[in-house]
Amino acid sequence: MIIKKNYTILAIDTSCDETSVAITRDDRVLANIVASQVVWHQEYGGVVPNIAKRMHQQLIEPAIKQALQQARIKNRKTIDAFAVTVGPGLAPALEVGITKAKKLALKLKKPLIAVNHMEGHLLASLAKNSRGNGGFKPRFPILGLLVSGGHTQLVLMKDFGDYRLLGETLDDAAGEAFDKVAKMLDLGYPGGPIISELAKKGQPKYDLPIPMMRSPGLDFSFSGLKTACLYKINPPAGGLKNKIKKNPQFYCDFAASFEAAASLALTVKLKRAIKQVQPKQIVLGGGVINNLCIRRETRRVARQFGLKVFLPYSNKFLTDNAGMIGVCAWHQAKRGDFVKDIVNLDRLPGLNFTAA
Repeated sequence: MIIKKNYTILAIDTSCDETSVAITRDDRVLANIVASQVVWHQEYGGVVPNIAKRMHQQLIEPAIKQALQQARIKNRKTIDAFAVTVGPGLAPALEVGITKAKKLALKLKKPLIAVNHMEGHLLASLAKNSRGNGGFKPRFPILGLLVSGGHTQLVLMKDFGDYRLLGETLDDAAGEAFDKVAKMLDLGYPGGPIISELAKKGQPKYDLPIPMMRSPGLDFSFSGLKTACLYKINPPAGGLKNKIKKNPQFYCDFAASFEAAASLALTVKLKRAIKQVQPKQIVLGGGVINNLCIRRETRRVARQFGLKVFLPYSNKFLTDNAGMIGVCAWHQAKRGDFVKDIVNLDRLPGLNFTAA
């Protein structure tokens, strides 16, 4: 399908605890507003779905207005299409964005595009900023490693819209494991960024297992690593837990040890996937890719095969945001992938790629 040049999309993402609205024009991001809810979930040590829903309802309209203002769009009627994340994600949270997008599309008589949140992460590196920089020219097949708070996946991208799920976590996602280990250490929430910062000042002194390192497939597992951390920190007979208050360096060294184990768990499978599918490029996506150790180790593995690793132009584009949803929607629009029945569009919290 041929769509006009400078195709403008208003995209919404309410998949978890970030209320995000973006304005994209083709593959350029003109505005990308992200309203964080972290402060409302911190005391619970994780995202509470009903609180997330309530906050999305409060934040979504202000986020839309701010995005339009930042993109210098005065009339919503000039928007060519609306896009919204339909899954995967928290069902109550997804509902808010979908309801709003449907209302806007129907009221303004515009097309609606339903986007897979993880496809958004996969295509985030293709986004260009408002100055026209960033992005890269894709050469298929592309291997994507997506690492977020809720997902850890290896995805083969044969073309736009043609994806195969090669492997995924069988239990905890990598980001979830970071948060849970941080909770064991009483470091606060979200734990991933805290662990990453502490690890910069530490050494991987503690011996931790590498989950599924010798398993033949491409799936991941982090529950065993998480359990090993629990026993190291607070073993039944007592031990490291008593050293924490006495030795602040413990935090840094244990964080470095966990980070190293998690990174290796990811890169072992990445290396195996490269050998199996022989991609021409590698893309990284998801908030956990902000971790410098994981970035460094994935690049090291890619260099062994003469491959380049591509990331979004901004670290903010790695975490949940509507900018990547808008760029993904633009690629969907080009192939005519619009919602046929807007009224009955529903959330798909368990949405996934097609398995290989």
